[in-house]
Amino acid sequence: MPSWTDALRFAFQPVVNLTTGGVAALEILARPESGDILAQARRDPELDGRLAALAVRAAAARETLLPLHVNVFAGTLADLGGLAALHHAVREAGRLPWEVTVDVVPPYTHVPQRALLEAVAVLRGEGFRICADGVGDGDVPLRLLTDLAPDLVKLDASLLDRPAAVRAMRTLCEQLSALLSVEGVETELQCAAAVSAGAQLAQGELFAPPARLPVADVYVPPLSPGTAATPPSGPSVRQFVRPAALLPATASAGRVRALLTGAPDVSGVVLVDETGVPVRSVHRSRFLLSMSGRYGHALYADRPAAKLGDPPRTVGVDATAWEVLDVVADGDRDRTSDDVAVVDRYGRCVGVVRLADLVRALAESRVEEAAGLNPLTRLPGSDAITAEVDRRITDGRMFALSWLDVDHFKRVNDGAGFAAGDELIRSVARVLAHSASGSTRVGHIGGDDFLVLADPEGLDPLASAVLDTPWYAGGHAVTLSLATVLCAPGSVADHRQAAACLAPLKQAAKALDGASWVLGRAGLPGHEILRGSGLAPAQAG
Repeated sequence: MPSWTDALRFAFQPVVNLTTGGVAALEILARPESGDILAQARRDPELDGRLAALAVRAAAARETLLPLHVNVFAGTLADLGGLAALHHAVREAGRLPWEVTVDVVPPYTHVPQRALLEAVAVLRGEGFRICADGVGDGDVPLRLLTDLAPDLVKLDASLLDRPAAVRAMRTLCEQLSALLSVEGVETELQCAAAVSAGAQLAQGELFAPPARLPVADVYVPPLSPGTAATPPSGPSVRQFVRPAALLPATASAGRVRALLTGAPDVSGVVLVDETGVPVRSVHRSRFLLSMSGRYGHALYADRPAAKLGDPPRTVGVDATAWEVLDVVADGDRDRTSDDVAVVDRYGRCVGVVRLADLVRALAESRVEEAAGLNPLTRLPGSDAITAEVDRRITDGRMFALSWLDVDHFKRVNDGAGFAAGDELIRSVARVLAHSASGSTRVGHIGGDDFLVLADPEGLDPLASAVLDTPWYAGGHAVTLSLATVLCAPGSVADHRQAAACLAPLKQAAKALDGASWVLGRAGLPGHEILRGSGLAPAQAG
């Protein structure tokens, strides 16, 4: 009698790393040739669990080494309390649980939340990674999403035309230490929007459609410079994580050799203990060189591969690219080409990063940064400051945005000459840069205009540094004007609104005599005169 599995096929869709352009994982999708097995699985938790196990077996039959994503209904997890069939299939396939991400898919309505969270805890305890799927187009409550604390959030591409919602989800992911992926990407514009919003991963027809055979090559459109915002501390290592080739610490050298010779793109193997913690790192070239010697195979084939490995270099998933470079720089120079293992909060290997990826990205970021510097002062321009303003607005942080300029600067240039004017601007820039500390950002937006972004408590020292300093150009005394707007969380929607609030304060400061400082609050009328004399319009009574 024919079985329902006879009419069931599986397709593989790549999950793409938007930074490296490589395939980070494969999502396994059930494709029944007849009937509606997926609708049945939604009603039958046991069937849904079997489908997940069959998906892993299908991947094993294709001999792919990439991490896997399998879909399971939220109701299935709540009902079964775990996925014993999936766990057995993973072990049977010779894979490790932390190489498999369980995509928890909607609907969530009427699913007992406590039972779902308990089941997720069981899966996580077994080593599986958890993904919240269908966010934005499904019915997952935000409170439940937070309680799930997923390793990955998959956002529907339909949300890309609502940038504020995507930025908010990115902020939530950062708080949860989760990656953000966009699924259903079909156009290059959607891809650019995903990168701009801070997504690290994506999948969809643009990159590669679901196929019966796993693919390693995908199309990723070139990204324009500056598409993705880079935090001041440097890009996160999460952007560069590649799939790791993992084997148990007891694996023989012969098994490692078979893996490397069968997968030319694999640069090394990470040997892990029974909990997934890296114990040895095997470098491709050095290992194969040892095995290819006259007696290499005879000497090592049946011995533990760990004897030909090195202590692993590891960094946490929250590390920056610069911290990875520090790890490499502090090690043996002969190992600069070794992969660095990335570990999660449990110490388990979740992937590797390659030095070449980091150096390329950091070099590009430095070139872009240099292109945006003002040639006179070498300070960033307005784009860098406004991008940071938007980031702080998204993060819900209170901040102070200030505009500083030289009073009657045209008169200075006309009377003392442009060389004296340029030297004055450079001197002001040096004082601003020297006074900036912590999270304060200083930018030179052209002419005699500077932007300063700071935490409110950092205002007074910086204002004193620039306003109390006696300034001269061509022997003539010069004064400066400073205008500041305090922006509380929710008071402005983006940097444009913040700039609009700052404009009348600048006019008020310029109307005062001598060195001046005017302070206002976004969304509130009036302002305070902290420095300067004379009548300023709209002064708070």
